[in-house]
Order: sequence, then C-alpha cells, then structure tokens
Amino acid sequence: MKRKALSIILASAMSLSLLAGCGSAAEQTAAPADDAQAQTETEAAPAADAAAEEAAPTADVASEGEHELSVYAWDKNFNIPALEAAEKAYQTVDPDFKLNIIEQSASSDVENAVTLAANSGDYSQLPDIVLFQDHYIQNYVTNYPDAWIDLEDAGIDWSNLGAEKISYSTIGGKHYGAPVDNGTAIFAYRTDILEECGYTIDDVTGITWERWLEIGRDVKAKTGKYLLSMDHNGDDLPYMMMQAEGQSQWKDGQPYFVGNDTLKQILEVIITGAKDGVIYLCNDWSEYTDTSIIGDQVAGVFNGNWIIPTMEQVSENSGKWAITTIPTLSGKEGYAANGGSSLYITSNCSKPELAKAFLAYTFGGGEGAIATYDDALRNGGVIGTCISASKSDVYQEGVDFFNGQSIYADIVAMGANVPVVEQSDYHYNARTYIQAAITNVINGSDLDTELQGAEDQVKFEMGQ
Repeated sequence: MKRKALSIILASAMSLSLLAGCGSAAEQTAAPADDAQAQTETEAAPAADAAAEEAAPTADVASEGEHELSVYAWDKNFNIPALEAAEKAYQTVDPDFKLNIIEQSASSDVENAVTLAANSGDYSQLPDIVLFQDHYIQNYVTNYPDAWIDLEDAGIDWSNLGAEKISYSTIGGKHYGAPVDNGTAIFAYRTDILEECGYTIDDVTGITWERWLEIGRDVKAKTGKYLLSMDHNGDDLPYMMMQAEGQSQWKDGQPYFVGNDTLKQILEVIITGAKDGVIYLCNDWSEYTDTSIIGDQVAGVFNGNWIIPTMEQVSENSGKWAITTIPTLSGKEGYAANGGSSLYITSNCSKPELAKAFLAYTFGGGEGAIATYDDALRNGGVIGTCISASKSDVYQEGVDFFNGQSIYADIVAMGANVPVVEQSDYHYNARTYIQAAITNVINGSDLDTELQGAEDQVKFEMGQ
C-alpha cells in the first residue's frame, strides 16, 4: 500500500476519533524521554530487593490540602511540563487545585521508592500518584498489589486511548494507569536522499523488508549513508519489527525464540542489513544519537517518536524529512510502539476520588484533555495517546522540519493501529540476549544455535 493509501488509513482513524471526546499532544522538544532515558539506566527487568539498594530522593510526599495531590515524576523537559499542563487544565474546574510535583532524577527512583515502601510495609512513604514506565508496571502491580488503586470507576473512555498503550496498564482485567505520552514508532526518511537515488516516500511505504534492503543497498552505494541505525547495546529493532508483524517474542508467558519463524526472519533482515552496510548497529546510545543521527550518517530513522528532537538538532536538514509506516515481511504497512509511561494512584492516596477525577479530566481524555495535551505539546513536546486528539488545531499544524507534514495527527492516528502483542516483565532481559545473538551471528555463529542459547538464558533468569 503506497502513501495515498496511508493517508486514507490516517483519515479514517481521525474520522472515527471525532466520535469520542479527548485531546493529546505532540513531539518532544528537549532530550528524549522514557525509553531513551532508560538507555542510561538499569536495562534488566527490576528485581525487587536489588532495585531497593539505593533509595529514591527523599521529599515530603504529604498533600495536606483538600484540593492538593502529590506526584513523583522525572524529566523536567518532558514529563514535568505535561503534568504542569494537566494541573493548569484541572484548575479551570477546581481553582484551588494544586499538583505537588516531586522531581526524581530518573524513572528508577520511582521504581526504587515503590520497592522500598512495599518491603517495609509502609506505603506512607509514597506520594498520591507516581509516573511509571510501561514496560515495568505489570511486574510491580503483580508483586505489590496492595500498593495501587485501580481506575475502573474513574469514568475514563478506555476505547479512546489506544489498545496497545493501555494493554501495559491493564492487569488482571482492571485498568490502573492513565497514559501520559505516546510511544508510537515512526519510520522517517530523508526525502532528498531518496530522490537523489531515484526514490520517493511512496517507494518506502508499504514494502517488504526484502525490497527495503534492496533500496538500502542502492542508497549506500550512491550516497554512503545507511538507511537505518540503532543503539545495538539496547537494541529495540527486533521488538519493533516483530510488533509491526503483530507477533511477539513471548508465548504464554515464556520466551518464544526457538521455532519462532517470524522472529528468525526478522533477525535475518537485521543481520543482512548490518553485513551489507544498510543498517548501522551502533555500540552505544551516544554513537546512535550523536554519530549516526546528529552526525548525519543516516537517511532513515526508526524508533519511538521521542527520537524526533534528536533529529531536529541537525537544523540544516529541516524540510528534508517525512514519516511513514514500517516495512513488514509481507509488505503490508506496519505499526509499532517503543517506550512510554503512565500515571498510577498509590494506596497511600488519601483523596483517591480527587486523583481519579484529575486523571480522567486530563490524561484520561475528559473535557480538559485537549487543553492538557496542547499545552504539553507546546511546552514539553509530549504526544499523547487519545485517538480523538488529532482534531485539535495544534495537532493539525504542519511541522516545518518534516516539510509541512502534520506529523502529530499522523502519529496519533498510527498509534491507534499498533497491534497488541504479548508482553513480559523480562522484556529487557530478552532484548539483551537477542542483541547478543545478532552480534554472534554477524561474527560467524549459527542463528538457530544462538536463539536456543538466548532462550535458555532468559528462562534461567526467570528461574526456570
């Protein structure tokens, strides 16, 4: 399906979104958040006792006022402006409302705080609300069920928030989290480089990975640029490519590497691309952002939309980029997500009804959602998850860096198409061993042998 077909899909998603009332936000304008930040933190799944080795920064979490709530959050350039936007929006219905935002240095501080409180049996150490990474929350709700208050009676229209996004925070059939940001993946291309090589954005939309590799080899030969790069130390390519296929690396709670033909084919694409100079597998996050993207060595970028601010640092390339969907093994247009976080009410909250009303009115898609997400976009670059947010004038605005493309509305609409696939608390463990398998095969090892070894390692760490 070519670009025209993509436009039809996006338009259809936006038309359907008008049936619900909600607002969302746009891209990040400072340092990449959530998953990008996680590259510099502990990348293994959190182990309860180990995670509590270092306590989170201490602060008074009490919210004494009748109209006051406290929240732990990190990233003053991204998440905190979004929370400030929500506070401002809720003050239109409750002028006395105050959100006491207690800044943490990293998401791991929040995880540690929950672990310490649970292990001590004293949840009074927690604020009313915490911001939590999507990939970790199921582990914490499962391990510490008494630490949380669900949002089942908050009056949130969950169908308007994107099925994939809320799948992380839906545990035991109950909704626990109100999503803040949108981790929908973009595949962006330098249209000037494509044109130089005889291609358009249509030629890389709705194609097979096999065809994509052919185009990539041509681009490399003619321009010296890679068609894609990734931080191979925290390699998210396999996960995103699998999700675009509607498939998972997990099956019934177990790692599904051996006998997973889709995973094997995906890894063969990555390995071939790396060997042929089409995919640049960087040694670390800095090489990925500073050398490959900011260093202008790539003609394509594929990651969560939080990567956009990194791309925008190369101002001379403004107007030369466009975003589209993801290639797949079959050639259908693919959709994926990578990264993100949501807000959760803790059992220490003395005003749960206020907390639920606040979350429902703002991030949950209530009457204050458009104001919340528009403001969060302007001040923090946060793209939200509400499907109907694309009706906002802010979301419809063209972005100069992407040659006037309305990327905010496009990203929200694409996010509605991201398939829900099985997740695991051991997501990062799997990523580590799949990454090692790719490296070993590039260096001459056998893929089947490496997949068996990776699966065995993950099962061992799961205690099996």
